[in-house]
Amino acid sequence: MEASAQVLRGLIGPFHFLAHRMHLHEERGQGLVEYGLIVSLIAIVVIVVVQVVGHQVNNVFSNVSNGLST
Repeated sequence: MEASAQVLRGLIGPFHFLAHRMHLHEERGQGLVEYGLIVSLIAIVVIVVVQVVGHQVNNVFSNVSNGLST
């Protein structure tokens, strides 16, 4: 019984090592995806803020220009 248990451990060992390595790879990939989502969200927020602020700045310059021309 001991010999078969050792043989079984010997056969499972490489698979356990590979499974462990693959799990680490999945965590790195998951972290990369999370960082990508965060960067995408920040980019969307920046675009929206620039558009809103851009329209407000354009309105201010238009009002100043109209005030100077009258």
